[in-house]
Amino acid sequence: MQSAHGPLRRGAVFSTALCLLCGTALAHTEQSATGGLMSGLLHPVQGLDHLLAMVAVGIWGAFLGAPLVWALPVVFPLLMVIGAVLGIAGVPVASVEAGIAISVVLLGSVILTGWRAPVAAALALVAVFGVLHGHAHGTELPEAASPAAYSAGFVIATGLLHVAGIALGRLDCLPRGRALLRGTGAAMALAGTWMLARVWS
Repeated sequence: MQSAHGPLRRGAVFSTALCLLCGTALAHTEQSATGGLMSGLLHPVQGLDHLLAMVAVGIWGAFLGAPLVWALPVVFPLLMVIGAVLGIAGVPVASVEAGIAISVVLLGSVILTGWRAPVAAALALVAVFGVLHGHAHGTELPEAASPAAYSAGFVIATGLLHVAGIALGRLDCLPRGRALLRGTGAAMALAGTWMLARVWS
């Protein structure tokens, strides 16, 4: 005769195994999200092209003043997210790497020349660059990363780099600050030209 405790024991074993599996799945999800966030935070500062462009947007915004000092650092990440979604979805965008290098050249050049662009022109330029940079981020999404956490990470990092650029742009108020910023713009434009030459080589 089968013991009445048999089904109870089997049920207890099954429940314990289920709990362990659920715990493992939750831990894996949490690690994936954490890894995705860290990957996103680190990605913009690991590539010189992304870093220079994002700092340059902040510098240019500071130079242009309100409302662009805050509008540019908002538009860039927003359009970068759209570009990232396109990249994650596998939607092709032509000449992304060349476009990113050109963004560094042009942003460095506008800082060098002190171009006071109209609001619409500045926003449009930064929007296009945001899509290109975001697309590159999206296509380079680590396979194990959480897309949402990764996207949040690189948007946060981008915002911080914009803020750093705005802080640098405030040097314009110092006696030799403008010359220093123009020199920074020239260095960025040269770096972008070198990147573009590598893409086209």
